[in-house]
Amino acid sequence: MSGIAYELALANLSRCDGMAPPAVDKTPLLQRYHPDYQEGTRTRLSIGANRGDECPSRLAALLQSNAQISDADLAGAPVINTEVLVIGGGGAGCAAALTAAEQGRRVILATKLRLGDSNTVMAEGGIQAAVGEEDSLQRHFEDTLRAGHLCADRTLVARLAESGPDCIRWLISRGMLFDLAEGSPVGGKLLRKKPGGATCARILSYRDYTGLELMRVLREAVELDDRISLWNRCPLVELLSDESGQCVGAVLYNLDWHGFILVRASRVILATGGAGRLHLNDFPTSNHYGATADGLVLAYRMGARLRELDSFQYHPTGLAWPSHLVGGLISEAARSAGAWLINGEGRRFVDELQPRDVVAAAILKECAEGRGVERDGNLGVFLDTPGLERRRPGILEERLVSLGHLAHRCGIDPKIEPMMVRPTLHYQNGGVEIDEHGATAIPGLYCAGEISGGIHGRNRMMGNALLEIIAFGRRAGQHAGATASPKPAPKVGLYHLYDWQRQITLAGLPTHVCGPCLFPDYGNFDLRRDVALRASAPGAVQAMLAGMTPS
Repeated sequence: MSGIAYELALANLSRCDGMAPPAVDKTPLLQRYHPDYQEGTRTRLSIGANRGDECPSRLAALLQSNAQISDADLAGAPVINTEVLVIGGGGAGCAAALTAAEQGRRVILATKLRLGDSNTVMAEGGIQAAVGEEDSLQRHFEDTLRAGHLCADRTLVARLAESGPDCIRWLISRGMLFDLAEGSPVGGKLLRKKPGGATCARILSYRDYTGLELMRVLREAVELDDRISLWNRCPLVELLSDESGQCVGAVLYNLDWHGFILVRASRVILATGGAGRLHLNDFPTSNHYGATADGLVLAYRMGARLRELDSFQYHPTGLAWPSHLVGGLISEAARSAGAWLINGEGRRFVDELQPRDVVAAAILKECAEGRGVERDGNLGVFLDTPGLERRRPGILEERLVSLGHLAHRCGIDPKIEPMMVRPTLHYQNGGVEIDEHGATAIPGLYCAGEISGGIHGRNRMMGNALLEIIAFGRRAGQHAGATASPKPAPKVGLYHLYDWQRQITLAGLPTHVCGPCLFPDYGNFDLRRDVALRASAPGAVQAMLAGMTPS
């Protein structure tokens, strides 16, 4: 594919009259240009609860993979007992851990990297909550269902919408800042913006780094809570089961000491995020380094059912230039503020506040049909930030701070030069089936955040992800805390693997393909090679336990 040369496209942009874009026929647009619909990119699952369903081939290989470990790896591994084990250090994991601790439970919060290294901190645009005079919980509910193509679980969507106002109060009570409407006194009305696909203004934000502000508050709360034992750099390798099939803990791997740890827990909450770093369909991603679908793979292996596992969100405005920053995210807050998308001919081509899947498909169509902008071999369209600044002087510095920082890294002044954008793999729309408490069909196992499915259907609205991680993180933490037992299961092991490996063999699948992968392929991480490093670290296990054993 080729497009219109950058200098010519700039000249065309200078003549743009801002005429409203033509209406688009959404269904054929999505079917022809959205990556979810492209033929030859999916594989039908041969084993597991979703046998017969299709999903991206790279994800299918991991969902049907063999375990990274066996019983032999657990011999001599230290065993730690807790009541609630939360895995994942983003917003959902923190909300779950804090709420479980409020139930009086002993909680371990384990993270793959560091607390806060997550997609939460990259969520820039804001959080939805029906707090406006003209808004209602019903409108939020209906907007969410419509954006998801009516595929979402209505009960889950209802719980999401009705939780919104209380989640905002909970965050504010913990110290989170939100933008106020112009002219409002301190403590005045919250500034609300309209997200794509919504019928009214519902987005609450802090500048254009809302997720970072949210994570600041939650991280401080977790670190100051003596009831929560924080284990950084301890990724999930496998879940533990008993003979009845209940989830009774997990096997973690300490990256610093190169050793396995068995954690026996009455309740396990997976908040491990999405799959962006698998680079499905060879797309760049906005996701953080650890987003490799680990929890999804292990929940499926234990017998959990997935839904909408073939549906992913490609955010319309990922960076398309320069090459070393391709895939980085430009918040929808820019389009919500009024920035236009302009093709290489200097024309608007889509309503910028249509649902994200429609806008992404429209951009890909422009590029495929030769109307994109080409620069240094990269293809995209313009996000007209200079035009926005002319129409709303001061908006970039006042409300779009992160965009300014990103533009600086690109070597441009966004007041003068537009940014080049193209869709980036952003979000996993589906995931593990849960009920309204975040509980899965596997006794003892919960999921919260991006790993879970059913809330967004086949397309997520801006701002519903941040609301989901708080609403369902708290719900999972509350239910897990209320039902957990102080006594660990008497018999724990890898019982579920015996049937899983039998399924792999009967289906003729390769037994040497192991998962989860823990890190992207280009990270060159090999668990077996890393385990061998333990021999060169005498006393590692003792040192590890001295700093990690919960009180």
